[in-house]
Amino acid sequence: MSDAPTVSPVEPPSEEDFADLFEQAPCGYISADPSGRIQRVNETLAAWLGLPKAQMEGRRFQDLLNIAGKIYYETHFAPLLRMQGFFHEVALDLVGDGGRTLPVLVNAVERRSAAGGAEFIRITVFNATDRRRYEHELLEARRAADEATAELRELNATLEARVAEAVAERLKVEEALRQAQKMEAIGQLTGGIAHDFNNLLTVILGGLETVSRQVVALPGSPATERIERAVRMATHGAERAATLTARLLAFARRQPLAPKPVDAGRLITNLADLLQRTLGETIDLETVSGAGLWRAMADTGELENALVNLAVNARDAMPGGGRLTIETSNAYLDDDYVAAIPEPVTPGQYVLIAVSDTGTGMSPETLAQVFEPFFTTKDTGKGTGLGLSQVYGFVRQSGGHVRIYSELGEGTTVKIYLPRLTSDQPTAEEEDRARDAPVHGGMETILVVEDHDDLRSYSTGVLRELGYRVLEAANGRSALEVLQGANDVALLFTDVVLPDGMDGRRLADEVQRRRPGTKVLFTTGYTRNAIVHNGRLDAGVHLIGKPFSFNDLAIKVRAVLDS
Repeated sequence: MSDAPTVSPVEPPSEEDFADLFEQAPCGYISADPSGRIQRVNETLAAWLGLPKAQMEGRRFQDLLNIAGKIYYETHFAPLLRMQGFFHEVALDLVGDGGRTLPVLVNAVERRSAAGGAEFIRITVFNATDRRRYEHELLEARRAADEATAELRELNATLEARVAEAVAERLKVEEALRQAQKMEAIGQLTGGIAHDFNNLLTVILGGLETVSRQVVALPGSPATERIERAVRMATHGAERAATLTARLLAFARRQPLAPKPVDAGRLITNLADLLQRTLGETIDLETVSGAGLWRAMADTGELENALVNLAVNARDAMPGGGRLTIETSNAYLDDDYVAAIPEPVTPGQYVLIAVSDTGTGMSPETLAQVFEPFFTTKDTGKGTGLGLSQVYGFVRQSGGHVRIYSELGEGTTVKIYLPRLTSDQPTAEEEDRARDAPVHGGMETILVVEDHDDLRSYSTGVLRELGYRVLEAANGRSALEVLQGANDVALLFTDVVLPDGMDGRRLADEVQRRRPGTKVLFTTGYTRNAIVHNGRLDAGVHLIGKPFSFNDLAIKVRAVLDS
């Protein structure tokens, strides 16, 4: 007797099983007639598309495709199906509820009768959403890899050029640094020389002025005429020396500036007559002012000097005549521009003054040296070499920027960028010094502090001649001792640069602490940070620059005492 288990017979699938397999299969099924019109569709495909089966039945299969798919199906796959009776894994996009698309892979087979006629079409649809995403990600990865390979190939191909460019840029920066250090060293040297010269020139001009006043009181004679002529000649030479010294100070950025709101267009218009006389009859002057020009902040006197210097240079560059054009406009210096220049410049809004001539122009070698003091291309005796250096120093001290463009035979353009004034402060008129007005003295007591003996003697002599009672000292500590024994000092007239550790600023602070209300007038031939910061006089500070004349000192002292 066998112990083998009894195997129950397998029951054949029922019709319900086949129906469930059709409806719930993991893929979509479509049964269509030979024309492609859908006769039956399963639940899986209907769920994927979000459409009721009844809405799909009766429509052609190609009606479920997007526009590109319809065209592709009609021109390629329908003919292929009729010709060979099937196609496999064709990528198409079905359009479901709300117009959303479903990427699919389609297999189709056409059943034919024994006579060869088409009886029906069976279509199998696979959801290709994940596969399409994977393919896209693969393509993106390959594209990224190709780009990286191309970049690496380009890097390798240009590495030598990039290294050479980096080395050249570093050499350029180092050269700019050397140039800046050289200009700063020259500036310190010229500033110190100018300080000593201004002390001497004040004594020289003051002595000549005293001689001139005394000679006027003498009876006229050939001898007095010779004296007056000699005084005029000496005064003219000393004034020229004072002008050169002022230019040295401007280059060294040690010239005290009194910046005011300025309308550059109006200033140039008012200066046009002087500039035309400077240029002469053979050179035409044209001024162009941009609309809506911003106001700048600058020392108007120094700006006028800078424009006159540029006009003189332009005249000398056009011996046969030509045209000088001065244009004003608004400008913006961006980060890229500022990064490309060697000197430190703040990006932002500026007022541009461009001075262009049609002269001989300059070579690159000349351009590299134009701002250096005493550098000139003119013949001996025809130029000091301080014109452009004065312009450079003034503009840099004003917080601006200057750039020169020139080519041989094509002329030159000098562009001055002055910082824009952003406040609503009204434009101030330039001060009228009234040199020809009657000079008034007084009877107040003035304490004069000056370490240069001859200059102190000259200053005290002028003030005594004006009627003032004068006390004097050679340094700050001596001045405080003098002050201790005098209770009626109305004005402290002191040099800024003093020996023995106490400068004029500290002395003035101590005097005003001890004697509140005492007026202070500073004098200097070389500014330091004591009373000037960022190239500008501190607020409320009174200053008379060296060299000064009898009238200059008389007017300034009276103005400070009356303020």
